[in-house]
Amino acid sequence: MGSDAGKTLATLIVDDEPLAVERMQVICARMPQLRIVGTAGDGAAALRMIEALTPDLVLLDMTMPHVDGLSVARRIAEKVPDPADRPAVVFVTAHDSFAVEAFDLDAVDYVLKPVAQDRLGRAIDRAFASRSNAGKSPQPTRWIEEFWVPHRSELLRIAARDVHRIDAERDYVRLHVGDGSHLLLETIGALEERLDPERFIRVHRSTILRRDFITGLRHEGLGVWSAEIDKGEPVRIGRTHLKAVKAMAGR
Repeated sequence: MGSDAGKTLATLIVDDEPLAVERMQVICARMPQLRIVGTAGDGAAALRMIEALTPDLVLLDMTMPHVDGLSVARRIAEKVPDPADRPAVVFVTAHDSFAVEAFDLDAVDYVLKPVAQDRLGRAIDRAFASRSNAGKSPQPTRWIEEFWVPHRSELLRIAARDVHRIDAERDYVRLHVGDGSHLLLETIGALEERLDPERFIRVHRSTILRRDFITGLRHEGLGVWSAEIDKGEPVRIGRTHLKAVKAMAGR
């Protein structure tokens, strides 16, 4: 990479809107931990400059004609299979609907326009953290470890282990964390396939519970069962899920 991660990050700005590039340059100029090495106005130019300049960080617009930000990130991953050798990618976009795809591509962060300096600062902190951990080899897992959910003008990172209940709401799911909740654009069926079954269990067509959130099972009569949960009303168990829930209790 182009710089010492302990000092500054050699940074490439990619956006097809000249005013957006100018605004990002102004913001970055106020951040001593960044060193701008170039700008690109489209995805194809970005790929050429990444190869030539080997930046540490790419501030990458999501929606660009011809070669968009997701395509750029995919090409980077294809050309450089080892994440430790790739630049950190922070997506910068006016749209929050691409977050799932972005983080499937190991993006460091996803910042919504108009970009605020303090919000970009948090993204930069994550970029430094990702580079610090680049040489470490965590055990790979196919299960989702975190969610990114829209909240005002940014996306919040929520660890999967902190979610205790998930409810379906049409094409969305509601993630319950502590005393609050967040909506995520994803169906409950698609999300279930990405959740660790050792940690989560589906108890109803519209509800998934974290296993350790279930405090007991209660027979309501006539073959109806409910899952008793920590701090809340019991959740009815769907008939198609009853066998799996009982197996969890050794029944």
